[in-house]
Amino acid sequence: MFKTVRNSLLVLLATMPLLAVAAPSAHEVVQQTTDTLLTDLKANKDRYRSDPNAFYDSLNEILGPVVDVEGIARGVMTVRYSRQASPEQMTRFQENFKRSLMQFYGNALLEYNNQDIRVLPVSGKAEGERTSVGMEIRDGKGVVYPLSYTMVSMDGVWKLRNVVINGINVGKLFRDQFAQSMQNNRNDLDKVIDTWADTVARARQARGES
Repeated sequence: MFKTVRNSLLVLLATMPLLAVAAPSAHEVVQQTTDTLLTDLKANKDRYRSDPNAFYDSLNEILGPVVDVEGIARGVMTVRYSRQASPEQMTRFQENFKRSLMQFYGNALLEYNNQDIRVLPVSGKAEGERTSVGMEIRDGKGVVYPLSYTMVSMDGVWKLRNVVINGINVGKLFRDQFAQSMQNNRNDLDKVIDTWADTVARARQARGES
């Protein structure tokens, strides 16, 4: 399952907002940023492969301000555990979560080989504070993977909150990992927070990831 997620999620980074310009709609943000990020990757792919940390730093600079890291992190931790967490623990988890997210998706994006990506037309429904943007990815074998991005409007700027890929809810996937890690570590929140990147890496490797 993780392999399908990884191979599909590479496009997630290609569809994040880059800059808030003229208050674009969620659909416009996705459409505009796809070309920008993939162009950058094409120009720097060899360098990024030899220096992954430079790639992660670049992704963080581009995506960090426009991904709702706080909202995603709280959703992954769930109310059950976030209520137990101190402000310092929440901040630490958000930092660790963002770092692991950039590494997880960055590794997938480096494998991008010009698959066909199509942002689906707007459904015609008026956007409120929360909306979805659809996309399809066609791989080299012609297999089509549907994606749905949950975008939220925060102070007039659209940010990513979640993604569903080929029926797999990524937010739920990470929530399950967090809950399992809490169980494995006897509800030691500090340990779960500090080893979050390792938790994601082990889960990936257990499913045959490189």
